[in-house]
Parts: sequence; C-alpha cells; structure tokens
Amino acid sequence: MDSINQQQPEDNFQNLEGNEAWKKLKEMAEGVSCFFCSNIKTGLPFSTRPMSPQKIDDNGDLWFLSPNDSHKNMEIETDPMVQLLFQGSKYSDFLNVYGIAEIIEDKEKIKELWEPILKTWFTEGVDDPRISIIKVSPTQGYYWDNKHGNAIAFAKQLVGAALGKTLDDSIEGKLQV
Repeated sequence: MDSINQQQPEDNFQNLEGNEAWKKLKEMAEGVSCFFCSNIKTGLPFSTRPMSPQKIDDNGDLWFLSPNDSHKNMEIETDPMVQLLFQGSKYSDFLNVYGIAEIIEDKEKIKELWEPILKTWFTEGVDDPRISIIKVSPTQGYYWDNKHGNAIAFAKQLVGAALGKTLDDSIEGKLQV
C-alpha cells in the first residue's frame, strides 16, 4: 500500500463481494447523480455526461432513462462497456463502477421508472416516444468512504493534524458484484 495508508493505526482496506458489495454499491449510489462515461474501450476519448439512476434493483443493476436518439445510446451500441463515477459528499462516498450497458425499449419498465420531473427532458411525458432505458449491470467497482460518518471522520482529521499523525476514518476496497 502507499505510504499514507501504511501510517494508519487501524485497518482501512476492505474488499467486498457478492451481497455485501451490492449493498455498499446501493448505499453509495442511490439518490446520487453520477458521471456516466461511455466509449471507454473504443480508443477514442471517452464521453462523459451527468446522469442519475432512476433505480438500483435487487440484482445490483442500475437503471437510467435516456433519449433513444442520444449520442450516449449510439456509443453504447458501439461499445457497451461503461464507467459510472459517483460522489456522495465532499468528504466521503466516492464510488467507481464498471459495467455493461444495454438499451431496452420497454414501456412498462419506463412507467415503473418514471418521475414527473423527467418531463423536463421528455416533454410528451411518460409516453414520449423518445424514451429508452439504459440498464447497467456492474462487473466491478471500487469505493472510498469513511467508517463512522463525516463528523467522526472530521474529528479524527483534526486530532491527527494536532498530533502530527495520520488519523482518518477512511475505508476503501474493491467491489466484486
């Protein structure tokens, strides 16, 4: 590990697998916007845009609504590998997820995922013919968080700065979903 992590008086690394990984992903990604990166394997500069998952289901899949004529959808048709970058707060809840995206046309699923604010982009409402679904099935991820919340993490940083010791409340690791 790197020198900063080696100075930690407590363990700050924990890989998560299976159900634990899925729970961590859901906890950190639910209700948070992300940078949705596509074109990541084409050799071209990857494309990035802000998006918000409409749902994270029990299988760990992330569901987004997208215009079916968007550049993003065209890029996914060419290269279904995507990367999602989440930041929950200024000091914690950082999540990097790789996955395989697929475009789905399913009116019932669109109705399930629909929220009235989406009419801003899909002006004809839930029946707008331009709506498609992007389903991202995660393959792997990495998280950076704190163990006991931002207040305790901040207090540990203050004490560490005063003592000249590396005291933070960080935890990080791989997610194998």
